[in-house]
Amino acid sequence: MKMPGLSASSRRLIRRRFVALIGRQRTNFRQGMAALLVSSAGDLAAGLALGFMTGTLERFPGLIVLVPAAIGMRGNIFGALGSRLGTAIHTGEFEGRVERRNLAGQNVMASAALTLYVSIALAVLAKEVARLFDVETIPLSHYITVSVVGGLLSSLVVLAITLWVATMSVRRGWDMDNVAAPVVTAAGDLVTLPALWLTTFLLPVGRTPEVVALLSVFGAVVTTLYQLRRWELAVFRRVVRSSLAVLIIAGLVDVVAGLTIEKRLESFLLYPGLLVLIPPFLEDAGALGGILSARLSSKLHLGSIPPQAIPSSRSWEDISLTYILGVPVFFFVGLSGTIVSHAVGLDTPGLVQMLSLTMLAGAIATTGAIFVAYYTAMISFRHGLDPDNYGIPVVTSSMDLIGAVALILSMVWLGIAG
Repeated sequence: MKMPGLSASSRRLIRRRFVALIGRQRTNFRQGMAALLVSSAGDLAAGLALGFMTGTLERFPGLIVLVPAAIGMRGNIFGALGSRLGTAIHTGEFEGRVERRNLAGQNVMASAALTLYVSIALAVLAKEVARLFDVETIPLSHYITVSVVGGLLSSLVVLAITLWVATMSVRRGWDMDNVAAPVVTAAGDLVTLPALWLTTFLLPVGRTPEVVALLSVFGAVVTTLYQLRRWELAVFRRVVRSSLAVLIIAGLVDVVAGLTIEKRLESFLLYPGLLVLIPPFLEDAGALGGILSARLSSKLHLGSIPPQAIPSSRSWEDISLTYILGVPVFFFVGLSGTIVSHAVGLDTPGLVQMLSLTMLAGAIATTGAIFVAYYTAMISFRHGLDPDNYGIPVVTSSMDLIGAVALILSMVWLGIAG
């Protein structure tokens, strides 16, 4: 294939560099591609669930504002857990078992506490942001019920998968930096939407939402008091304290992403097949950034790359690999989304439009993911912060917003939405 505007020697040089890059990064490409395809398949199932939730979204106005944040929370909390465990594996600190006082056990406890705290915070943020922009919404107690109960149910599954990935990475020699982010985010998508949907059946039951809201706040208070008393759990306390603020900020970004989709919900309801694209597109963009973030974090901890504004040659290899991985991933999202939507009777704007949408929006989103992942890792490390705690949450939440905007802009440019 000829490249317009380039001489024959330039094209040969580009091809040689491309082949050399793939050769050096063969293992990383294979592991990352496999994990991203698993992620896409899981996200596609989540998208299918969202495509069939049109009735629920209409029955509970404003719920869609919470959905990206609730989904993103799983990736943010457990993607960061996977990144920390990946670094622990690289540095030889991972013991292969979970106990209350060891590193893995304290990380698990911290993830559970963060799930409760952030679920409550997301409910409040979703309600207030929707109110601020004059969006009709369900009551705050309903938001808390859906966010906390759905969040805890799905977190149990995602936690088990994260620990399984860590164990298998040690046993089989996988690089957890390549597989954790896409697998964990896919698992989060796959179980979170059904969990949220099931939780909506509690909303019409008497005063159940009010009771759940009170119990959730009480649980958060008890968890806080436990932290204050257990001084020996240093890792647990450090992870919670260093992660909570960034997770809440990330949640706010996700809520704005949900508001962005809410404002264009009519276009998505016109073609329910477009709803199928939302989870795989947003999470694959986040997973690409998550892989890059985790790899950069490990290399910063090991001293393999410098924390500088201009990427080093080793950093450029990881950046280039992210673009290369993105091409087949977003093509697969558009193709599989169209096939699955037609198979179950959900309308789409057609295969060509769906592929054009995911490839154009994917190029925008991948560029955004690379920028956010690289500079989040560099800035946090240079300020003495652990990029494992900041990279994944910042990247995945940013990609929910950037990805949602990229999708909607591409829909407008392609004439799919007015």
